[in-house]
Amino acid sequence: MLNPSDIETRYRQRYVDLIVNEDVRGIFRRRARIVSFLRAFLTTRDFLEVETPMMQTVAGGATARPFVTHHNALDMDLYLRIAPELYLKRLLVGGFERVFEINRNFRNEGIDTQHNPEFTMIEFYQAYATYTEMMALTEEMLSSLATELFGTPKFTYQGETVDFTPPWERLTVAQAAARHGGFPEERLSDEAFLREKAAKLGVKDAGTASPGNLLVAIYEEVAEKRIVGPTFVTEYPIDVSPLSRRNDARPEIVDRFELIIRGREIANAFSELNDPVDQRERFDEQLRKRERGDEEAHFMDEDYLRALEHGMPPAAGEGIGIDRLVMLLTDSPSIRDVILFPQLRKEG
Repeated sequence: MLNPSDIETRYRQRYVDLIVNEDVRGIFRRRARIVSFLRAFLTTRDFLEVETPMMQTVAGGATARPFVTHHNALDMDLYLRIAPELYLKRLLVGGFERVFEINRNFRNEGIDTQHNPEFTMIEFYQAYATYTEMMALTEEMLSSLATELFGTPKFTYQGETVDFTPPWERLTVAQAAARHGGFPEERLSDEAFLREKAAKLGVKDAGTASPGNLLVAIYEEVAEKRIVGPTFVTEYPIDVSPLSRRNDARPEIVDRFELIIRGREIANAFSELNDPVDQRERFDEQLRKRERGDEEAHFMDEDYLRALEHGMPPAAGEGIGIDRLVMLLTDSPSIRDVILFPQLRKEG
C-alpha cells in the first residue's frame, strides 16, 4: 500500500495515489472545473478558441531556453514551443479580433515547487484593447472563478486568506522594490545605486547589465516573493519586455503588468507591440544578448516581422499559468500536486 507521506512515490505512481487518496482525485476534478470555467468565460465574450503549432521553426513569444528536436523528413531542427504568443498575434493580423488557446508549453529550465518543464497556460488576445482593460478582465475572471468554486471571492491558501474581491492593488516595479527593499524609490533611477545594490544581492552581471535589467533583478530579489496580492505590478523596463508596447509618456518603460499572488507570478499581460520597425530593433537587441551568452534571449523571427508589416491592430494579450492558479485554488504547496504526471528524475 502506498504511504501517503512518501511524496516522490506518490508522484511516480500517480495511478496508485489516485486509487487511495480521495483528496488527490478532488484536486484534479477541481482542475477540470477551473479549465472549463476559463474556457466558458472567454467564449461567452466572443473569444475564439484556436490551436497553434507546438513544434516551431523559431522559438518565440517568451524569453526562455527551448527544447530542440529534429524532423528527419525535412532534415531540420524544430523547437518545442515556449509560448504560443507570436502565432496567436498572427491571427490578429489575419482578422480574428479575439482569440485564446489553452496550451502546453515547454521550457528547458529548472524544476522546483513552481516550475515543471512541461506546463499549461491559457493565453488570450484582444484587438483594440489595452493592458488596463486586461486588468479589469482578469479581476472579473478570477473573482468570478473563486465565487464559482467557494461561493465567495475569499478562500484560504496554506493557512492564509486570499481575497479576490476587486479592485486589486497596483504597484510599479520601482514602488514594489522600494517598499519591500526598504530604500527610497528615487534611488532606483540612480544607475550607480542600482549596480551597488545588485552587486550586494549577488545579481549576475551587476557591473555590465542595463539599468532596466538591474531594476527588475532587484525587484525579484527583494520584493516579488513578499507580495501577498493579488497585485498588478506595472511599469516594467523596456529592457526586459521585447514584445510589449512602449509607454507613450515614458518610452523607457512598457504598458505591461504581472499579476502576483502569494509571491508568485500568476499572469503576464501587456499592450502589444505592433510596429515592425520597433520590433526588429528589439529582436536585434535580443540577438546581441544571445551573442553575449544569454540562452534565454529571444530569437529573430522574420516571418513574424513580415506579419506585422501586413498590419496588426492595436491589441492587448495575457497569459495565465493554469498550474499555479490551480495550486492556489486547491491549497496545494507544489506544482507537482496539480500535474497528474510531473517530470521527475530517473529512478535508481
